[in-house]
Amino acid sequence: MMFPDRIKIVEVGPRDGLQNEKASVPAATKIEFIDRLTDTGLETVEVTSFVSPKWIPQLADATEVFKGIRKKPGVHYPVLVPNETGMQRALEAGVKEIAIFTAASETFNQRNINASISESLERFAPVMEMARAHGIQVRGYVSCAIGCPYEGDIDPAQVAAVAAELYDMGCYEISLGDTIGVGTPRRARKMVYACARRVPMERLAIHFHDTRNQALANILACIDMGISTVDASVSGLGGCPYADGAAGNVATEDVVYMLHGMDIDTGVDLRKLLETAKWINAELGRTPTSKLARLDIDNALDATKRPKKSSSQPG
Repeated sequence: MMFPDRIKIVEVGPRDGLQNEKASVPAATKIEFIDRLTDTGLETVEVTSFVSPKWIPQLADATEVFKGIRKKPGVHYPVLVPNETGMQRALEAGVKEIAIFTAASETFNQRNINASISESLERFAPVMEMARAHGIQVRGYVSCAIGCPYEGDIDPAQVAAVAAELYDMGCYEISLGDTIGVGTPRRARKMVYACARRVPMERLAIHFHDTRNQALANILACIDMGISTVDASVSGLGGCPYADGAAGNVATEDVVYMLHGMDIDTGVDLRKLLETAKWINAELGRTPTSKLARLDIDNALDATKRPKKSSSQPG
């Protein structure tokens, strides 16, 4: 296996992680959450989405949150925008990077944003024009990159076609999302291989949900192919509001622990990340979902501890 020396982590907890919370999370909590994540050494923290408050009330405070965070030099703070209206709000807030999103499933797109794949791409044409006019970088998301809750398995060629459309529109990076967490390493590799035939590998990122406990295995399989950007959410927060049982992104701390154990650099301070995971769960009144965050931090970090050898035979 040939693994990269460094992996970029895109932290999506503040947006993808919090958007499904039923109880309103105060803007002050979101701002502190993002500032804490910035202090861990993460290069990219996805802040919020300028979507209509009617559709996602939890993100109605997008402008307040974006303006309230402490912008650290060298750190990227992208936001999601669904259309021209969202783009205009983002520009007024001073956003420097955005993300747009569609799906590789026609049915999911219709249920999610009430548009076909081609219609969703047409909606983003004026957004891309606005981005170019203001020097804004654009990231692209492809949902249902392996499976769909309505259509079942998704043909990798279809994923590749949508990814290529976004890349040709001007997206600097395309994040391939296993939205309902049905992927396994072999299926993940087939999907990435198909996409890499249409989009340069260095422009692809992966976004796995851990619904079936396969995310880390899928990430390992994909970085072996040359993927060097991984989306993750601290403590595994989040999921897809339109896909039953899809709650739970892969936990950032679990990804970082695995990569550091493989001598792959992320630039992330794992102790600070774990402290942030425990803090946000306390704020939300819940128990951490990731195994690593459930441990005492010193025990979680000390991978050198090994059980003492025993003279007894294995049972």
